[in-house]
Amino acid sequence: MAKTGYVYILASKKRGTLYTGVTSNLEQRIYQHKHHLFEGFTGKYGVTRLVWYEQGEDIVAAIELEKKIKNRNRQWKIDLIEKNNPDWNDLAANWQMDSAFCVLRLRAE
Repeated sequence: MAKTGYVYILASKKRGTLYTGVTSNLEQRIYQHKHHLFEGFTGKYGVTRLVWYEQGEDIVAAIELEKKIKNRNRQWKIDLIEKNNPDWNDLAANWQMDSAFCVLRLRAE
């Protein structure tokens, strides 16, 4: 069975800095971004608000979609976000993310 894949866009604020990523475990990855478990772009620029995501058929399809989105211009990405999330709400704000699960899984990978 193929791994599920997710493509996601994070923002620092409404119409702020954007980051596009891909993962096989969206909850874990968002937890990692929000708690700055990795050094890098999202931590440096405070890009932690999940403003858009889509589940792909599998991780390969998700990676292909991520590449397509990354090749689009900023306005296209803003339009994509605002189509379903015009207020740029954090779609993960009410998620009950289990920190123990996320950290344990991170160590296992």
